[in-house]
Amino acid sequence: MIKNDNIELEGIVTEALPNTMFRVTVDSTAPEDYKDRTLLCTLNGKMRKFRIRVMPGDKVKIEVTPYDKNRGRITYRAK
Repeated sequence: MIKNDNIELEGIVTEALPNTMFRVTVDSTAPEDYKDRTLLCTLNGKMRKFRIRVMPGDKVKIEVTPYDKNRGRITYRAK
């Protein structure tokens, strides 16, 4: 049985790095542990599959596991 303990946050992409990695600054509306933190994020599998482009300045949704608070996964790009 798999537990889904992922935390969903919102943030803004600040930097695009090689290999579909991004630096994302988390909004100030996030929980206390993640408030105004910069995370290293990669794209979700569906976003890679459908070639959804993410650029610096885009607003995105992120999933973060409770095990590593410095990395995340981009799951949605806001329009």
